[in-house]
Amino acid sequence: MSFDIFPIDPVAFAIGPVVIRWYALAYLAGFLLGWKYCMRLAARTPDMRPNATDIDNFLTWAVIGVILGGRIGYVLFYQLDYYMSEPIEALKIWRGGMSFHGGVLGVMFAMIGFAKLHKIPLLRLSDIVSAAAPIGLFFGRIANFINAELYGKATTLPWGVKFPNTSELRHPSQLYEALLEGLALFIILYILARSPKTKTGTITGVFLIGYGTFRALIEFVREPDIQIGLVGGFISMGQVLSLPMIVAGLAIIIISARITNAKK
Repeated sequence: MSFDIFPIDPVAFAIGPVVIRWYALAYLAGFLLGWKYCMRLAARTPDMRPNATDIDNFLTWAVIGVILGGRIGYVLFYQLDYYMSEPIEALKIWRGGMSFHGGVLGVMFAMIGFAKLHKIPLLRLSDIVSAAAPIGLFFGRIANFINAELYGKATTLPWGVKFPNTSELRHPSQLYEALLEGLALFIILYILARSPKTKTGTITGVFLIGYGTFRALIEFVREPDIQIGLVGGFISMGQVLSLPMIVAGLAIIIISARITNAKK
């Protein structure tokens, strides 16, 4: 048993010259559902910042942070030589090519700027945003699957998929990521968000640890980026970028716990 389901048309629909791709709809769904979920989380503590109004105002900052950070990260981390020679191509986001690690950095800078400007506790804002981030990850990875990009290594497993331009069945690593980085991580953070015992900063830390760990593990069955290969011959760029996330997540949990205990 295997799945030869391609080609899946990456274009969802077209209205005259306007072409709407599944990739764009995935980002739209991630932003809208993530925003609604953030609003819901903020509404649970209306007397604390950030409140629902803060989250509403932060949406534009988040969108800009994700898109700019994701694209700049992809250019810098994955295809710098190519985009240096073809700079206009860096603007064609609809063709794919976004780095989640870059998107995280973009949103991080957006949160720091927004929190400072509006005098909002940064870790409370990042906890709410982190709890919703797996929603966007889920839809983004589904879009990667539809685009037949970022697929896995060759496999003989029964759920292997025959992607275009490949002669062998491949791991549908995009779907692995959708299930782990998206669904599983969302459930973990949902449980933490509902617990009154969860300390400020914990959700942010667990998100960074969870994503970094899941991504690093899936990289073992994901095809390395052809323009980079394995760094040092044994580790992928995705794993290199995920390790600092895990370390940062642990540091945030430890430091925020110490600060909380010191206030008691």
